[in-house]
Amino acid sequence: MPSSPHRIRILVVEDETFIRMDVVEMLIEAGFDVVEAVSADEGIRTLERDPDIRLMFTDIDMPGAMNGLKLAAAVRERWPPIRIIATSGQFKLQDGDLPPDARFFVKPCQPAQIINAIRELTGGA
Repeated sequence: MPSSPHRIRILVVEDETFIRMDVVEMLIEAGFDVVEAVSADEGIRTLERDPDIRLMFTDIDMPGAMNGLKLAAAVRERWPPIRIIATSGQFKLQDGDLPPDARFFVKPCQPAQIINAIRELTGGA
């Protein structure tokens, strides 16, 4: 289903159900159009079938073959226009771990920080 032309479509990739629910609710309340994925693999499949996604918000610490860092690298390679925000409560980020224009926030994130970053990365809509 195509997103509204006036709303930024965001993919939230988070394996922790309650955290994902909180992030999705926060973003919807801020006026964004949100789709969810519980793993990096599901996130990739979602991106393959939804060309309206403009930003991905992903956790770094996820089970499976691909964590959030590998997902961010894959997204940057396959879908360069998609902006990326990554978050973690435990991971210590090093230079070069994320694409140069990606943003990183330590959990727990403040909603205003995330919303401001999304608006900056996507041109303020």
